[in-house]
Order: sequence, then C-alpha cells, then structure tokens
Amino acid sequence: METVNTTERLRRLRDLMKENKIDVYIVPSADSHQSEYIAPCDARREYISGFSGSDGTAVVTLEKAALATDGRYFNQASKQLDSNWDLLKQGLEDVPSWQEWTADQSVGSKTVGVDPTVITAPNARKLSEKIKKKGGSSLVAVENNLIDLIWGDERPPRPNEKVKVLGVEFSGKKFEEKIEDLRKDLEKGKSAGLIISMLDEIAWLFNLRGNDIPYNPVFFSYATVTPDTATLYIDIQKLNPDAKSHLGENVQIKPYHSIFEDTIALKKSLEPEEDRNLQPKKKFWISTMASWSLSLNLGGEEKVEEVQSPIATSKSIKNETELDGMRACHLRDGAALTEYFAWLEEELTVKGTKLDEVEAADKLEQIRSKHKNFAGLSFDTISSTGPNAAVIHYKPERGNCSIIDLKAVYLCDSGAQYLDGTTDTTRTLHFGEPTAMERKAYTLVLKGVIALDKAIFPKGTTGYALDTFARQFLWEEGLDYRHGTGHGVGSYLNVHEGPMGIGTRREYSEVAIAAGNVLSDEPGYYEDGKFGIRIENMFMAREIHTNHNFGEKPYLGFEHVTMVPLCRKLLDESLLTKRERDWINDYHREIKEKTKGYFKGDERSLRWLDRETSELDGGARGENVDAVNDAEKNEDFRK
Repeated sequence: METVNTTERLRRLRDLMKENKIDVYIVPSADSHQSEYIAPCDARREYISGFSGSDGTAVVTLEKAALATDGRYFNQASKQLDSNWDLLKQGLEDVPSWQEWTADQSVGSKTVGVDPTVITAPNARKLSEKIKKKGGSSLVAVENNLIDLIWGDERPPRPNEKVKVLGVEFSGKKFEEKIEDLRKDLEKGKSAGLIISMLDEIAWLFNLRGNDIPYNPVFFSYATVTPDTATLYIDIQKLNPDAKSHLGENVQIKPYHSIFEDTIALKKSLEPEEDRNLQPKKKFWISTMASWSLSLNLGGEEKVEEVQSPIATSKSIKNETELDGMRACHLRDGAALTEYFAWLEEELTVKGTKLDEVEAADKLEQIRSKHKNFAGLSFDTISSTGPNAAVIHYKPERGNCSIIDLKAVYLCDSGAQYLDGTTDTTRTLHFGEPTAMERKAYTLVLKGVIALDKAIFPKGTTGYALDTFARQFLWEEGLDYRHGTGHGVGSYLNVHEGPMGIGTRREYSEVAIAAGNVLSDEPGYYEDGKFGIRIENMFMAREIHTNHNFGEKPYLGFEHVTMVPLCRKLLDESLLTKRERDWINDYHREIKEKTKGYFKGDERSLRWLDRETSELDGGARGENVDAVNDAEKNEDFRK
C-alpha cells in the first residue's frame, strides 16, 4: 500500500473552493446511488486523499484536511495517508465524527459545500443542523463536483457495459410480479410512487444484471414506479434486443440523466391546479438512501416521505429458488476453495514454490472460473500473509505485495458471483507451526462462529441482539474485533446487502432478522503487525420447530451453506466443549459428503479434504442431550 502525495491536488481543490466561496468541502465515498463499491470514475475520495478503503469521508478546509473511517481501515489509512491529512478514527473515545469535525470547522459563519448527488437527504439535513448549532453559515449544494473538475482528463471514463436478463430459473419470480407487489405496498402506504436510486434494487426489481461496478452485477440507472407506470432511466445503448424484449411495452425507457427533470415534473403533478401552495394529498416515497439532489428536486422533506425502501426488504428475503441457488453455488464454491487450499499447501510445503499474495489469488480465481454458472468475483480477494492478515480489508497489489510465509498465518477472504448466487468465505490457515496465541485466537473465533450458527431466537430479534453470540468468548479473554459480525448477501447481486445485519451498528437494531435472509457469520481477531484471524461462513435464516411456542411467535435459526473445512492445525481442542466438537464433526462430515464428488481424479484435493475433515478426538455423541446434529438440521430446514 503506497502513500500518495496529495499536496498539488489539495492546492487545486482549495483554489476552486475559494472561487465558489466554500470554506469547507466534503468528499464522501459514495457515488450518486450510495453504492458501497463504486466504479473507478466515482472514486473521488480516493483521488483526493490517497486512501482506497471502501468506507470513509474526506473533509477539506482552506487550511486542513481530515479523513474519517472505521476500525476496519485504521491500519490501512495510516499507511496510505500522507502528511497533509489527519486520520479521524471513528468509534474511538474522544474522536469526533466527521460530521462533528466538519461543524467545528464551520465556526464563524463559514460555508460548507458538498455535491448534493453524493450525500443522502437525511445526512445532509442532520449535518446542516450541526453546522448551524456551531455557528456555521450553511450547508450548500455545489452543482459541479469540485473533485471532478481537478481530476479532469485523468478521470476514468464512465462504464457503458451491456445489461443482461436474469432468467426466472434464477430469480424465481417474474419482474412484472415484483412490480405488482410493489404497487400493493404503494397503495397500502397511500403513496404517489417510489423513486428508486439504489442500483441493486433496480437490478433485482427488473431481473436485469450489469457490469458497471467491479464485482457488483449492477448498472447505472434510476427508476420510478407509480400505480400506473414503471420507468427505467438508463443509457439506451446498454440495452440489447433481449433486454428490450424482456422489459416489453409496460416499462418506459428514458435517458439516465432525465431523472432530474422528471422528478421536478413529478413534484408539480401532485400540486392542485387551483393553488400550488396547498399540501398534496399524496407524497412520493424516496429511500432514506436517496440523494439530497433527488429530494430537493421533489420539493424537499415536506413534499416527500423518506422510507426504508420496500424493495430492499423484499430483495433481502430470498424466495425458494434463490435459496436453492445459494445452496448449489456454495457447493461449487466450496469445492473450488478446497482445491485451492490443497494446491497452495503442496506448492508451498512440498515444492517450495515462492508465491506472492496476488499470484495465489489469481490461481483461486482460475479454479473458480471452471465451475458452472461462474460470472466473476464478488470482491477483491483478500489474500494476506502474516501481518497483512491484521489489515481487515487488505488488498494485495500486483508487484507490491508479500511472499506467502510458511511460518505465518495465511488469511483468505474471497467470494464469487454465480448466476444462481453470491458467495463470501473466509478461512485462516497455517502451513507451518502456529503459536499458542494464534491457536487460541483461532479457536475463540471459531467458538463464536459456532455459537451464532446454533442460535435459536424468536421472530422479531435483530442482528444487534445476536451480535454477542459471536463475541462472548473473545470478551471473556478481554479481546474483540472492530468490524461487524455479519452482513446480508445478495442473490447474484452485491456481496454486502441490507437492510439487516449482525453487529453494533444502530441500523442493525432497527431491522429484525427474517426467514429467507442470507447473512455472513464472521467474527475475527487481529494483532496489528503480527497476524489476523477471521472465519466466515454464510447462513440462511429459516423458521424452525421448537418444543414450545412462547408468545405464539415463530422461532428462527440458521442453516449454514458454506462448505469449506476449518483449519485443523490452528485448533486448540482443549478449549472446545463437547457440543462444539460435535458441531465441528457434523459440519466436516457434511462438507465431505456434499463436495467429494467434485474431486474425481483429483487425489491431491481428496487427500486434503480427508485430512481436514477427519474426526476430532473426544467427539463421540450420545450422553450429551444438548448435542445437535447440524447436518440433519440443515436437511430438516428444506422440508
């Protein structure tokens, strides 16, 4: 990870700030659609700061510059930021949020500016209030993005990839039925219509997929749905004849940028002809993730209703076709990872091959690409050795990364896009002799994985409430990790999907886990400069049978779908309970049974699979009535 000299870029930005009478300028990470992962042309925060992590906000004054990010990126940001920048470590005691720091800089009637297309309406409103309370002048919408102006011809071109149709054999539901379901929500909520700006929501709603953002099969677009119309705003050249035929005559196609003109027209359509000042009876819905710009065009907060997108909720609850696809693609993906780890171990320990982190990641992609329905990776592979594994979202760079060290921990966090689902798996391995602390940390993390996997909870429970299942064993030792425990995952869509999740974020306390949600289970532990441990499985929330039914509520549990063995060498079996040993043995039997058929003629992978899934000593069952056969439980979920 190299440091970028930002001196000249900051000088040019400050010159533009003066021209526009702006004292403080905000550069968020997101694009106009609040995408977590963005196209290279939208990497404005990275351009101005040099920090390449997926989350963070840059704030520049005429004298100072600050970069705010969360605990996943403290290590990375400290290496990538040059001396022009202060790092605001969000979540630490006595460290201001970027909003507080911005408001502090506005003292003395200073003006704060931001591109209104890259900040949400709720965030703009809250920030404006903070600025005024501190004695700042105001938050103003700067029409031309100042970073784009200084980036100039060096800015990458906007993607223009073709859009493809996702068949109902993968989506499980026709897009016309999804729109009708949405219209029922609009009718129930007495809404005039929904303005849709999140790219994965549009892709899901219309059963289309694209390639405009690396690793995310989405395409630049907006959409509106009213009781009578459905409109897709997209560059028409993106649609091939199949896509046009798929959408048919019931979906109107308009140019991408015309959404801004049309939202102004939509606002006027609700105003009574006799008195434009009367409050309309109905409002348009916009997502709480919609841009400030869209909200302003529709008349501001008094003219729109900000809601949690009904599409986000529907998308997160997978239908049976999507759940079956998740099971199937994780079998293939698990087989690919087993083949990769067996190959990697032989190359390093038997052949003595010197492999760097990127070369190893390339091999994994090549193995995955052989499998049915493979469509690409779901994110940059985190192939990390030794101290690099302690960088939570480490990204090895070709020609500037480490040789994999036999004497150190190797952490591999990777995933793929398949037409029938999206995967995200982390395994931590050791090819030499791990230290006692590495084995202890690995086992404590695994105990958390198991506890969350086995959790049973009443309907209405949030991921915020479930988070401690995974952290409890680390907490008992005074240890913890600075990232969430679980995120939602799309179905051949974004690898990070809301609105639910498992962790300490406030929003995770507001959305309950629902049957059909697909989430990750990924506690970890990291020692900066030494090693990192993370184990990540994917599981699906499913309604289960319990002996009792307190409160007459359904109860939920999880069905794991990741089929990759755990690292035997890193296990400290003395820390495991009988229940945990039984879970591991059941899990490994399930993996072996379900994936061994992929290795016909591949003796190396079969030997590795046999060894890593062999029975743990002391794992016999019978006397412990609490021991659960999780392989059988997974089969029961399907019935």
